[in-house]
Amino acid sequence: MISYKREKLIETARQLFYQYGFHAVGIDLILKKSGVAKKTLYNHFYSKDDLILAVLRRNDEHFRNHFVRSLENRGFSAKEKLLSIFDTTEEWFTSSQFHGCIFINAIAEYSDRSVPIHTVCKEYKRTIRDCIAGLAREANASDPNELADQLSLLLEGATVTEQVGAIRKSAERAREIAIILINRACSLS
Repeated sequence: MISYKREKLIETARQLFYQYGFHAVGIDLILKKSGVAKKTLYNHFYSKDDLILAVLRRNDEHFRNHFVRSLENRGFSAKEKLLSIFDTTEEWFTSSQFHGCIFINAIAEYSDRSVPIHTVCKEYKRTIRDCIAGLAREANASDPNELADQLSLLLEGATVTEQVGAIRKSAERAREIAIILINRACSLS
């Protein structure tokens, strides 16, 4: 049975961490905003890091499901789905809820590669890259792993660029580059 209070803690923490950062948000603020008692928090989570891991795993689940559904709904061919990555990303960037990538933000605050938070972020990024590689294989790219690496790098760069506001419409610009990469990779096969 899913605990309502546990879910409330995760969702409240997710919103606060995403908007303000992990170190900037303390347990007291999460408790105040969620209306959950400290004892209940520690009945569900051993520490703040444990709560952060739950938030990242939940975000992974929700975002990945949204991402895959969006790709499925946008394109018929694998090439169209590869390009739609950047259309989906542009929608995310232009939403009022965009504060960058929560996984990139987490790695920025928890850079030690040995901590579980870093590991969860790395696993998420690998999962998205593997999804892209699967589409590249379906599109008959000459080297699906190379194309997946290129498109993943493009996607990550666009995300950070949009987050810092260096270049607006970075997903649209990334899409233009993706067209070249996809066409080249698929014409060589």
